[in-house]
Amino acid sequence: MLRLPTARGEVSDRLLRELAREVHRFSLPSLAATDDPLADEDLHLSLYLGYELHYRGLPGVDERWEWDPGLLELRSRLEDQFERGLLDAVPREGTVPPPEEIDVALHEIAEADDGPSLSMHLERQGTLDQFLEFVVHRSAYNLKEADPHSWAIPRLGGKAKAALIEIQADEYGGGRPERVHAQLFADTMDALGLDSRYGAYVEHIPGITLATVNLMSMLGLHRRWRGAIIGHLALFEITSPVPNRRYGNGLRRLGFEGEATEFYDEHVEADAVHESIASIDLAGGLARQDPAVAGDVLWGARALDELEGRFGVHLLAAWEAGETSLRVGLEAPAPA
Repeated sequence: MLRLPTARGEVSDRLLRELAREVHRFSLPSLAATDDPLADEDLHLSLYLGYELHYRGLPGVDERWEWDPGLLELRSRLEDQFERGLLDAVPREGTVPPPEEIDVALHEIAEADDGPSLSMHLERQGTLDQFLEFVVHRSAYNLKEADPHSWAIPRLGGKAKAALIEIQADEYGGGRPERVHAQLFADTMDALGLDSRYGAYVEHIPGITLATVNLMSMLGLHRRWRGAIIGHLALFEITSPVPNRRYGNGLRRLGFEGEATEFYDEHVEADAVHESIASIDLAGGLARQDPAVAGDVLWGARALDELEGRFGVHLLAAWEAGETSLRVGLEAPAPA
């Protein structure tokens, strides 16, 4: 992140002011109820900043804040709001299929998605400006791609752990830094004339997008949600090849090749292999090892589907209205 973003409400304003100082005790701000805990700007910027301390840190912020008890308590309260919103939108189902049928259930979740297709729009008719906005939205995750799911590695054992490491090894380039998927995405941004530096567009990215990243961080950082982060990753891999083929085709339609499309082309090939590993060996393997988390595996997949659906609707509705889908349009400078 190049610099701290501007606040989006009372909580993020207070948090940013406290983080600018040396580590100290501070009284927790009161948290007002929010009408939409799955997209609230103040809530999700605050959560995103709290989680970034576990990734690459925040500019000018003392790294000791990462484990400060007061900050963790604030983050916990924000997570409670987010979690309640998720559970209202995606209730945990009482009936869970047998562990050996988890992979089938995951594919059923993928096939049941009948929302508007963002990838189809970008493939067939999306403008260059719309594609640039889409890439900026995705930079919140793709510039640290795979990192949230890697939190699950020490929480697993046996076949499930081996499957996760096999997937993650590919995500991190198999030992080749130029093939790390986050680097491939940075190359795409460079080829499109965007700023590929980590966190360069946080100011532009709305809460509905930050929520998709915060979901991964929350599930990955809590051992009790180990099943959910695995379900999230499994559905991610199952549903990845077709949209990424469309994104690559959309860029080619707009006249781009090479580094601009390599990220998407790589995911068509890699995720087609990852799909069976993720659904059968990883998610199914975990459910067989620990049947108690089988329901969480499916809930994590449904939570991903819910937030991605909302994200897609947001972008398409903004574009249909002739508006930017970002908080700050790319043609305008971000606030200083």
